[in-house]
Amino acid sequence: MHLGEWESGRQSNPVDMIELVAATRDWSFERPCDDEIAVSVRGVWTDYSVSFSWMEAVEALHLGCAFSMKVPARRETEVLRLLARINEQLVFGHFDLWASEGAIMFRHALLLCGGAEPTREQAERLLASALEACERYYQAFQFVVWADKDAASALSCAVFDTVGNA
Repeated sequence: MHLGEWESGRQSNPVDMIELVAATRDWSFERPCDDEIAVSVRGVWTDYSVSFSWMEAVEALHLGCAFSMKVPARRETEVLRLLARINEQLVFGHFDLWASEGAIMFRHALLLCGGAEPTREQAERLLASALEACERYYQAFQFVVWADKDAASALSCAVFDTVGNA
């Protein structure tokens, strides 16, 4: 038996759980096929397009979260520097630059090997982690793309933790 030739014993499609979460939160979504769903989520800084794809061959639920910000070619290098600095700080998931489209995307995957089914809590956390990362770093991306700041300056201006309350 070769790797990948066994039956996973999966009872349902993991994308079904994402649909349940999106419907419960009253988010608009579109399901173009059984293995994909696209969810629209309003954030504080911008709206996010979150797509989930079930990748049967590797038994992973892949998440891609994009926001509307076109990176001009002249800022690509600095955006890549910013991505490297941000990705160092992330516990899971990562940001990518899709140079062909000039788009910044957060990506992550939930491995569900051996027929494991995703729980509602896992689906919620997967989605929440993507949105939290995008919201946390959105302004840093804006500073690099639109204000011509360098990666270090943009990150220090945009990301800080507030202590206490007023």
